[in-house]
Amino acid sequence: MQRSLTHRIIGRLLAGAVTLGVAAQAQDLEVVQVRPNFYMIAGAGGNIGVQIGSDGIVLANTGNGKSSPAVLAALKKLTPLPIRYVINTDAGAEFVGGNDALSKAGMTVFTNALGNATFADAAAILAHESVLRRMSAKKGNTTEYPGTAWPSEAFFPERKAIRMNDEGIEIFHQGGGHSNADAFALFRGSDVVVAGDVMDTNRFPVIDIANGGSITGEIAALNRLIELTIAPIPYIYKGAGTYVIPGHGRLCEQNEVVDYRDMVVIIRDTVADLVKQGKTLAQVQAARPALAYETRYGSTTGTWTTNMFIEAIYKGVGGK
Repeated sequence: MQRSLTHRIIGRLLAGAVTLGVAAQAQDLEVVQVRPNFYMIAGAGGNIGVQIGSDGIVLANTGNGKSSPAVLAALKKLTPLPIRYVINTDAGAEFVGGNDALSKAGMTVFTNALGNATFADAAAILAHESVLRRMSAKKGNTTEYPGTAWPSEAFFPERKAIRMNDEGIEIFHQGGGHSNADAFALFRGSDVVVAGDVMDTNRFPVIDIANGGSITGEIAALNRLIELTIAPIPYIYKGAGTYVIPGHGRLCEQNEVVDYRDMVVIIRDTVADLVKQGKTLAQVQAARPALAYETRYGSTTGTWTTNMFIEAIYKGVGGK
């Protein structure tokens, strides 16, 4: 049965991958090896975590959708086995946009008590029910995403655990920070956490107030992320501690998460002090409480500016 299963898996993947090469050449992705069997794919929207083993591929997030052919081509270079699970740690379009295409390129294997296997034509999509609610919400008479892109395995508890490729995987719901649909995916054997947009090394954290985000929840989420990580001490020369894959930007270790959390706390406290002094939002923004960090994380243009970040904090600490 195992030999037949492997042949069927490889055959399905190769049959579906023939047309992907041309599209992949047009997309510039960066594939970073994090551990022997763990990779990060950058350049497809939000960062994608990739766990590989004898069971197949487990993806943490799927990118923006436009890059799905290139992502599939990159995965094919890593292993001939198919995608078995997609885990969403964020409901943003840059993290779930590829759900439909990447899930359909994979498969789900069901086994009964006798060890007999049956197949479904798509990989399972696992996420907290808050992601399902966001993706299935109607806008007018339709939804933003087709039903085949929605989580097929939505869970309600704050923690969900599965085991794939001889590794325990824990998904922790951490709502109310970046948004109400945040989660961390901890790959225990690989010692990697996929964090979504709770952390973004390219900019100040996005506080999506319209979707349940808050500065208080963001700091709580960063504190939880620190708790899930281990620093590479006392034997630093023997290798890194826990790696963190942020929503956007470069691979991180625990000390960088601590620095990011401290930055957010310092700015929050500065804004809170100005609010206590009776300053208006315009006055707080003019005081530039994030000045020390603007060169690295700030922006005056785009979808998330420094002033927008300060406004989110202002509202979160009681500013009127």
